[in-house]
Order: sequence, then structure tokens, then C-alpha cells
Amino acid sequence: MEYIVVGLGIAGISFCEQLRKHNRSFVVFDAGERASTTVSGGVFNPVVLKRFTAAWDAKAHLEYAIPFYNALGTLLDLQVMDSVPVYRILKDAEEQNNWSVASDKRELSPFLSSELEPNTNPSINAPYGFGKVTASGRIYPSQLLQKYAEYLALHDQYYAEAFDYAALTTQETSVQYKGYNAKWLVFAEGAAARHNPFFPKDLLRPNKGEYLVVRAPQLQLTTLLKGGMFVIPLGNDLYKVGATYDRVDTSLQPTEHARQEILKKLKGMIHCEFEIVDQIAGLRPTTPDRRPLLGTHHQHARIAFLNGLGTRGILMAPKLASFLFDHLEHQQELPKEVRIDRFK
Repeated sequence: MEYIVVGLGIAGISFCEQLRKHNRSFVVFDAGERASTTVSGGVFNPVVLKRFTAAWDAKAHLEYAIPFYNALGTLLDLQVMDSVPVYRILKDAEEQNNWSVASDKRELSPFLSSELEPNTNPSINAPYGFGKVTASGRIYPSQLLQKYAEYLALHDQYYAEAFDYAALTTQETSVQYKGYNAKWLVFAEGAAARHNPFFPKDLLRPNKGEYLVVRAPQLQLTTLLKGGMFVIPLGNDLYKVGATYDRVDTSLQPTEHARQEILKKLKGMIHCEFEIVDQIAGLRPTTPDRRPLLGTHHQHARIAFLNGLGTRGILMAPKLASFLFDHLEHQQELPKEVRIDRFK
């Protein structure tokens, strides 16, 4: 056995695909704690829509992610990805002007339409229209994670169980765990790494996000809508609305406070009636400088980490997984922005 992978959110799947593509043998252990990938809206968006700026290394991540998800869909016989524009509600004439300026910038022009979109939907409150993100889309996280776990199980590569850290032993050139002797152990646990004794705790800042699922038959929305919250069509008049940000509460329990925050912002975005169908919560693995954490353990050379993907994991995970694979297999330097030892 060459690799043991712990965690099967989008980071774990992305790294497993590197291993599968390069014919490396591996097994996966996944505790089933509600991963941020499962809860998330699945949106990939290369633009920071609050400030009209490009996300970190957005072009490279986007160019890698789209063919990655298309190939994953072929492997699993599943519609993994849709290219769907984001319509950003513009609050006033100043935001209209700021959008026009941003869309002319070299780093943003591939992602933003320079033409403002008028609002023709009577259920949406957008008198100043929309800015349109053209290089955006979504994946279907719950279906993807379930199908990928089933695919691995079919090939005897998946264990739906918590990783027992006490049962791990490490040596200079290998790790041993429950009868497996592997060259590498890769932790891709997301926020669950806060329970991992090998992970540097001060580098992970779990960030709780909550969503409401609402039914709104009159909304008739087919694009992704962004105002105070994202509104994400799920089909059958259902929409996922969110998400909140909470750095204090690290439970997975939905809260009334988040419910009211989402409702207030949603009512500022749409005019039509809706009913709440569900409320869900998850933890994002964020970091002090909002950059991912890749690299090996400072004492155990055969333990590696792929974590800290934060709010843009869907966009970044495929490319980051390739960085880590090339680092472990070919000793290629990791980008300085993502090296886990940058905090020393």
C-alpha cells in the first residue's frame, strides 16, 4: 500500500483522484462527520463579490477545476458540475460604476460581464440590476461525496469509520495503521482536524456556516443569486440560502441566531412568499491568513496535510491536490502561500 488518506470531503476526493490518475494504491478512512463540502452550496466562483476582486490565483484554479469535475462526472456517471452564472445584486449607482470599472481590469475581465443585467424578475429586489459573473458554476456536493464513497467501496478502498490516531505508528520511510503499511499518510480532514493530535491546532480556525433550505414557487430562479446571501436553486422550487460565518460556535447544531440573520437578508433580496424547509450547519476549515495548509509534519516525515481550504475549497481543491502530490512524489516545492511551515 502506498497511501492512506483520512477524510473524504472535496480535499480528500481531489487527492484520491491524483492517486488514481497516477496508479498509486490507496485506502480511505472517513469518519462521516458532517464535512463542510456536504453542507456547502457547492458554488465555485473566482471573484470576491463583496469587493469586486479576483480570488487568490483564481485563473489557475479555475482552469484546473473545470476539466477535473468534468472527468469526475464521467468516472461516476453523474452530473457533477453545472456552469451557471452568478447574478450579483447591485445596491446603488456607485456599485454599478464599481462593477464596470472592475470588469475592465485585466485580472477580472475573463470572469465578469461588462454589461450590467437589468432585473426582469418581479420577485427579486434589484432596482439597480445585476453584475454577471460568467466564469462561475456549481457542483452537487452531497451526491458527489456519496457516489465517490460508493466507487471506492466497490474497489475495497473505503472504510466508513473514524481514524484511530492512537493506533498509528510512524517510521522514517513508512507508516503503519491497522494492518496497512504505507509510504504516506495524508490527512484531509477539514475542520475535523481539530481532533487530530498530529495537526498544529493554532493553524486551524473552524468557521461555522449555516444554510436555510426554502421553498419559493414564485421565485423562478435559474441562476445563482448573490446579495446579502447566496440563493442557490435546487430544483422543485427549492433554494439553499446562506451562508453565515461564526468563528466562536464550533458545534454542528443549527442556531436561531443564524436562522434570523439569513431570513433578514433573504427578505431584503426577494419579494415573494417562501417557507422554510430545513436548516443545516457545517464547519469550514479556515486559517489565520485565509490560505490553505499543505505539507508534511515537522517531526513525522511520512505524514502530510491537505487542509485549510476555507470558503473556496470547491474551486481550489483539485489544483492544491496536484501540488501536494507532486511535492510528495517528486519533491517539487510547494507554493510559499500554502506551505504549512510558513507560520514558523
